[in-house]
Amino acid sequence: MISVEEALNYIDAAKVNLETGKIPLSASLNKILAADVISPINMPPFRQSAVDGYAVCFNGSLTYRLMAEAKAGDAISRSLNSGEAMRIFTGAMVPEGADTIVPQEDIEKENTVIKLTKKIPKQANIRPLGEQVQEGDRVLTTGQKLTPATIGFLAGLGITEVSVFKTPKVSVVVTGNELQKPGTELQKGKIYESNGLMLAMALQNMDVTSINKFSVKDNFTATKDTLNKAMDGSDLMLVSGGISVGDYDFVKQALKENGVEEIFYKVWQKPGKPLWFGKKGNKYVFALPGNPASALTSFYVYVWPLLHKMKGYISGHLPRVKGVSLHDFPNKKGKALFLKAYLNPDQKLEILTGQQSSMLRSFAKSNVLAYIPANRNMIKKGDIITCIKLPE
Repeated sequence: MISVEEALNYIDAAKVNLETGKIPLSASLNKILAADVISPINMPPFRQSAVDGYAVCFNGSLTYRLMAEAKAGDAISRSLNSGEAMRIFTGAMVPEGADTIVPQEDIEKENTVIKLTKKIPKQANIRPLGEQVQEGDRVLTTGQKLTPATIGFLAGLGITEVSVFKTPKVSVVVTGNELQKPGTELQKGKIYESNGLMLAMALQNMDVTSINKFSVKDNFTATKDTLNKAMDGSDLMLVSGGISVGDYDFVKQALKENGVEEIFYKVWQKPGKPLWFGKKGNKYVFALPGNPASALTSFYVYVWPLLHKMKGYISGHLPRVKGVSLHDFPNKKGKALFLKAYLNPDQKLEILTGQQSSMLRSFAKSNVLAYIPANRNMIKKGDIITCIKLPE
């Protein structure tokens, strides 16, 4: 049995095999860059007007002769001479010879003559060539997450594909004789199977879409064969149930006979004490407790950071925030506790009722897991509590 801190150290120390590949920019949201991005162009690629107004070639006068018009998208070949002006619009190419853009509200126009109503400094309202980015600049670096903003930025540079870390393939194996598929009439002694769907949705919430699902009854040979099949072609396997010490818990032995090396088994925590973590080659395996709240807690605390690392993130743990407890709460067993809780906008922390490992109702209401270290035997109202912020 190890502590939460020791278990997390094992997760952080895990070496992952990162595969890369080029994908269309349009499919890259939330992916992690696997290579620096170098700009192929200047941005802007030409001198650009920042306002609607008039491009002028200053000669010291306030009066200029209007010669032509420049709209956004026009290829401007005409240049301006001293004393000449051109009507111009935001984003349009600034003609050669123009050294200032006068906003339209700062001129008076009569036929083909404009008169400035106030002095404008030279180079005003002109976006210089390459003001934002110059050709050959490193604009994004390996390890950056691709967000709507970064994707829009790259599209503006004419980039259509990027090199990213590939998202790992995950298998989810659900064990148990008592499980019955939802949508059928519930039989005596059975419960509806929920962990498989819950874990698949948690994975999809991490943009993991390559998910294979398996189910197996509590039989050693069937468990061993199913786990072997599930590991084939996946980078990570999540097993739900069958990892405790009951007569029909066969997962631990089946993993061993399939050549999976145990890294740790059992963590001094509640919920999720019978958590198992191991590897085979470049593949990792979590055997999660069968109780739903235990399985989901273990997913967020341990599986989440490893998966983020496998996706190319430098740091993958869920963020931690502080809350002020609204309650007294005893830690009777001296284990580390992950309590389902709600943190309001004023940082007041409500520890919810229904903390049992089998209960998801309180999980559905929570937005954080309040973390109580094993050496803290009592939480008092007003105490500052570290909380793991759950994904939205």
